[in-house]
Amino acid sequence: MIKGEKKRAMRGRAGRMQGGRGSGRASTGQVRLWGRHAVEAALKNPERHHRKLWATREGVASLDGELPADFPVEYADAHDLSRLVARDAPHQGLVLECAPLEDVFLDDVLDAGEGPVLVLDQVTDPHNVGAILRSAAAFGAAAIVTQDRHAPPESGTVAKSASGALETVPWVRVVNLARALDQLAESGYWRIGLSGEGDLTLAAALPAGPVALVLGAEGEGMRQNIAAHCDAIARLPISDAMESLNVSNAAAIALYAVATRGA
Repeated sequence: MIKGEKKRAMRGRAGRMQGGRGSGRASTGQVRLWGRHAVEAALKNPERHHRKLWATREGVASLDGELPADFPVEYADAHDLSRLVARDAPHQGLVLECAPLEDVFLDDVLDAGEGPVLVLDQVTDPHNVGAILRSAAAFGAAAIVTQDRHAPPESGTVAKSASGALETVPWVRVVNLARALDQLAESGYWRIGLSGEGDLTLAAALPAGPVALVLGAEGEGMRQNIAAHCDAIARLPISDAMESLNVSNAAAIALYAVATRGA
């Protein structure tokens, strides 16, 4: 049975179909999610407050678990569901409207003290942020940290790219990224900025203890002030035939390096 009543410690947020095409942020201030993995994870997340599910009967049948008898579902065909999501978005017969997750604070993440922290400096592409969340879940990261003004909002595009990880990896939004890096240092994290210009490889820069990986936007990279708040600048040892990696690919490789250090 899919339920939404219990609390989790870490995450502290009929008739004709309504709503137009969008990126996943509904006009009512709700978030609109689509795709089986994203919707299923949100339905299982006790921190989510759900408003309504639009679905095909095949979509509901694909869910892992049964919906509560009183859950608000409006059945529709796939063509109608396409009007509720971003253009050409693969909704897989499921569109869920729900409240955004509650804010997560850095103190809460640091108190838990498990896994690396990913700090994203002005990474604004929702597909990249979603992919990074997915890698963060796969490699046991404690959280991702972004600046509130220079990161995408929680949305269906992020959730679909994250393939369920939006519901399990804490996403900390801060006003000042440099101050967050100072807080990470005070909590014992070694801060490594990833840049192709680093003198050290990531493997050589990795400490034995807690680590925060700092990644900048594609093209511009980390801002100078953010790089200045890192304890080391390191590079991934890629071939000279390729100038750089997509930021989500770089994050996945860096997380793997942390997970396998000393192995």
